[in-house]
Amino acid sequence: MSKAHRIGLIGLDTSHVEGFTQLLNDPDDPNHVPGGKVVAGFPGGSDDLEVSCSRVEGFTQKLAGDWGVEIMESPEAVAEACDLVIITAVDGRVHRDLFERTAPFGKPTFIDKPFATDVEDAKAILRLADESNVPVMSCSSLRYAENLQASLQENSGEAGNIIGCHAYGPMEIQPPLPPLFWYGTHTVELIVTAMGTGCQRVQVVTNEDNDLLTAEWADGRVASIHGLRNQHCQFGITLHRKESAEFIDISAVKQPWYAGLLEAIIDSLPEGRSAVQNAEMLEIVRIIEAANESRATNSPVVLKA
Repeated sequence: MSKAHRIGLIGLDTSHVEGFTQLLNDPDDPNHVPGGKVVAGFPGGSDDLEVSCSRVEGFTQKLAGDWGVEIMESPEAVAEACDLVIITAVDGRVHRDLFERTAPFGKPTFIDKPFATDVEDAKAILRLADESNVPVMSCSSLRYAENLQASLQENSGEAGNIIGCHAYGPMEIQPPLPPLFWYGTHTVELIVTAMGTGCQRVQVVTNEDNDLLTAEWADGRVASIHGLRNQHCQFGITLHRKESAEFIDISAVKQPWYAGLLEAIIDSLPEGRSAVQNAEMLEIVRIIEAANESRATNSPVVLKA
């Protein structure tokens, strides 16, 4: 067996760092993902974001105490010490800065959701990745829900083309982050995974408990998202094909979403490529940014070029 890639986590303020480390570092875990081991981490944390600053100490202690992860003083130190970087910082506003600090070390990089919290930051990350010859990948783990992937792979021919879809999931908002860049990232990931790129316009109806997003593709296809607050925390999507409709309960899977995601990371980034196309990573940010504008204006919004 080839030597496991040394992985560094940057931003220890999310439950993802514990989940990732468990799956990568524990060979006895029933969903163990071979090929990588978390060896280093930088705590980070955002002082103006309660879900970040209140959790960073606990997760840092957990990784160091339970898994022997070396806690380092800077993102640069982590990048130097590892073969593959995972930017796990829960605050998408800092992802561009963190990548700018680690890109000079040339290490393949996964950026946890959200890729960025505005289109300009997303574009800047992709430009720097290209200039630095650093493969970059970003997505929500829901993309790799095993039942969704199975449906897309089994119906990949002409007869399986998706003509529309409807997704639902929790839509908690976490100020000061732009509204749908918190949990909205997950459901937008689902519709882009199903429909591909080409969304040109979105509109959102919002109230205290709900967001209803409609998205229109340039070829006339339409997708929708029902984001729920103060209600259940389940995810699902209905895929419409020309001859059939298929409901997929994203929450009803045996394999953890994180495991499918980590497998995709390990299988692609060390080989110098991303399992998710740049256009899709950018499209997700464009849709969410436009949706946030639509929430504020109560009007349809055309996606930025």
